[in-house]
Amino acid sequence: MHLPKWEKIMPLFLVFIFLAASVPPEPKKINKKTIKTIVIDAGHGGHDPGCMTNNVKEKEVTLAIALALGEKLKAQLPDVNIIFTRSTDVFVELWERAAIANKNNADLFISIHCNATKNTAINGTETFAMGLHKTNANLEVAKRENEVVLLEDNYIERYEGFDPNSPESHIYFSLFQNVYMEQSIKLAANIETQISKGINRPSRGVKQAGFLVLWKTKMPSILIETGFISNKKDREYLSSEAGVNEISGAMTKSVVEYKKSFEGKLPLR
Repeated sequence: MHLPKWEKIMPLFLVFIFLAASVPPEPKKINKKTIKTIVIDAGHGGHDPGCMTNNVKEKEVTLAIALALGEKLKAQLPDVNIIFTRSTDVFVELWERAAIANKNNADLFISIHCNATKNTAINGTETFAMGLHKTNANLEVAKRENEVVLLEDNYIERYEGFDPNSPESHIYFSLFQNVYMEQSIKLAANIETQISKGINRPSRGVKQAGFLVLWKTKMPSILIETGFISNKKDREYLSSEAGVNEISGAMTKSVVEYKKSFEGKLPLR
């Protein structure tokens, strides 16, 4: 009996390894119909300012919105535990943000960010779920947010060889999806609806891309780009008290509606 030569079975072996590596983390069992814990993640922080234009820093805008969102949710959902990945200007590594949500057995994970692009005319919000990007624009957003890993120690080992400068790495991580994709997209869609129709702000819709901060979360998880700091109108809005209050209010309403829908108390619009 002749065994197949190694070079003939090598491609099949590599396919097997890729599929094995692509299996997402095992989610917690869906054994309840209540939302008891929500983790709010203010993007960037500390020595990582995020995107910045005219002295408006993403890390400061995201923290202001996160804290406002948390306070509003506490007022409207007093029985829900609200946890922040950061409540001050500190640097938190991407893996740790997801770990905080997983450790606390969170039911929702909301990561708050701001966008930026060379085209200063582009504005509006967009809310992402983890998944395969369908446009180069979505890929560019993920690449910019994922570049934070360059500030982390041992990021290549921790993120399984991820290279923020490699398009292939971003494509690989965009393949990770979990059983909470449908719920994540529902929440993302409701947030964009509340922003576009509730407070009459420009919305760029619901999208998918491979964000490392969402990679290992074990619950419905979204990342919202609250506007473009590179756009003058968005920048002024996001850096104002009125803007922070308004957009956090729209997000609060969408989360409250999502919770009622999830618990069977209200159909989600």
